[in-house]
Order: sequence, then C-alpha cells, then structure tokens
Amino acid sequence: MRPDDANVAGNVHGGTILKMIEEAGVIISTRHCNSQNGEHCVAALARVERTDFLSPMCIGEVAHVSAEITYTSKHSVEVQVNVMSENILTGTKKLTNKATLWYVPLSLKNVDKVLEVPPVVYSRQEQEEEGRRRYEAQKMERMETKWRNGDIVQPVLNPEPNTVSYSQSSLIHLVGPSECTLHGFVHGGVTMKLMDEVAGIVAARHCKTNIVTASVDAINFHDKIRKGFVITISGRMTFTSNKSMEIEVLVDADPVLDNLQKRYRAASAFFTYVSLSQEGRPLPVPQLVPETEDEKRRFEEGKGRYLQMKAKRQGQAEPQP
Repeated sequence: MRPDDANVAGNVHGGTILKMIEEAGVIISTRHCNSQNGEHCVAALARVERTDFLSPMCIGEVAHVSAEITYTSKHSVEVQVNVMSENILTGTKKLTNKATLWYVPLSLKNVDKVLEVPPVVYSRQEQEEEGRRRYEAQKMERMETKWRNGDIVQPVLNPEPNTVSYSQSSLIHLVGPSECTLHGFVHGGVTMKLMDEVAGIVAARHCKTNIVTASVDAINFHDKIRKGFVITISGRMTFTSNKSMEIEVLVDADPVLDNLQKRYRAASAFFTYVSLSQEGRPLPVPQLVPETEDEKRRFEEGKGRYLQMKAKRQGQAEPQP
C-alpha cells in the first residue's frame, strides 16, 4: 500500500480495498465461467453483500486478496473474498475484510446476453442448500431496492451545520477506456471506489475529523455503465448513532452522446463510517438533524438497519450452548 492509496492519516481508503476485492472476484468468476467449451464471456458484478472493515490497513503494508467460488446458480456466481494485511517488517498478518460478491457471465459477442454458469462441485450437500438460500435472499433484496431509483439528491443554499444538506456531496465523472471491461462498460471496482470517495467526503464534512470506512451495506448494480458516459455519484447522510454515520450513495449514468437514452440509476448502497482521533480511537459523532419528512423517514430506516445489525453482532458474540 502506497501513500496515494490512503488518507492523510495513513489509513488505506475503503474504496481502494473494495476495488481489489472486485478485481479478485471478476478474475475467478470469469475463469470459472469459461472453464467449459462454449461461448466466451466476461463476468460482470451484480451485487456486493455487506462488507465489514474489520481492521484498518496502513501505508507500507502488503495486501493479500484471496477468492473462492461458494455457489453457482444457472446464471450467477457467488464469490467469497478475504483480504489480509501483512506487515513485511514483522511478518504479522491480520484479516481486514471479508466480502461476498455476485457475478453474471455476459457474452463477449453480445453484452446483453447472459450465459449459463458451469456448475461447481460441493464438498457436502448442505453447502448447495445454504448457497441457494443466500441466492434467493439476495435476489429478493435486489428487487426491493428498485423503489429508490427515482430518488435524487438536491442541492440546498446556505444549509445549517449537522443537517443532511450541509454535508451532502456529489462527484461528476467521465468514464474513460482504461476504466472499462472488454465489453466497454465500467468495472464494478471503479464504481465502488468512487462511491467510497463521495461517502468519505460526506462523513468528513459532517464531523470534520479523520474518518474511515467501517462497513458497506449491500451494493446493488442496477444497470451497466458504458464507456463515454458521464456518471454522477451523490452521497447524503441518512443516520447517525453515537459513534457511526450511515451515508446513502446513489450513482446515476448519463449517456450524453445518445439523445435516445435517458439518464438512469446505475448503482446504490449504504456506507457506514466512524470518526477517529489522531491516536486512532473512536470519537463521538455530531448528531444528524433531519429537517424534511423524507429525511426523518430515511433517519428512522437507517436506525432500523443499525439496530438490526447491532442485534446480529451481539447474537454472534454470545457463547454457543
């Protein structure tokens, strides 16, 4: 990890790690989907399940990224990715990230054609059944996120501190050839890195301290983004607990050279950040002040997600009988 991979405090950007995770996932998925004779394809990222940043990675450490295929349906691949950091001076290694990603194989001849996935061999029958349950759950959740596709982030003049409008941020980016796959659409890892940058700006504006990515709720990729499109990545604060901030990030794609195609929602996710002191200790977060009815509704929804995840963690921490 080099200085340009990290923030001013020396912590590696969450977006940089997400990009590495996605690169590992697309390599193993593409290899698997081309393992049998047939039409050649490239795996495209469809969804990233919740990702927790278990430990910060710092400048000078070496990242080890490993990927494993854990389930295949007829048209999708589930990949588990683990990230380890290594201090090359001491040899100490630690787990920093675990993520689950879903890919679909797209034909090289026709980008809109989804090919069938070769089956994977399971070591035990329960693995296939568990994978099928995860597949059905993520499929249902992806459909539930589509109601947000019409939601946009509007700028507000002279907003008050600690309000949603005060910290909301947007980034406009032109997709270049180097950021695209063989099909000519943007890599999922590139999009995730930009999403994390915007979320980080929102978090920093809100608390004005050093901030780091704590977790990312499911990232859903609703549609492909092609080379030459202009994308707008918008972020806004939705919820704050005592020591964490939830930020909704929306990605809209604008085919500026095509008058026949309209702007559309390409991706969406929730990022959670924490505020850190100069010594790396968690700091209290200024409480968000929702003003409109929509902001109050999003705050309550964020509170529900926070409490649900908190209860899940407490349940995992309890000793098993």
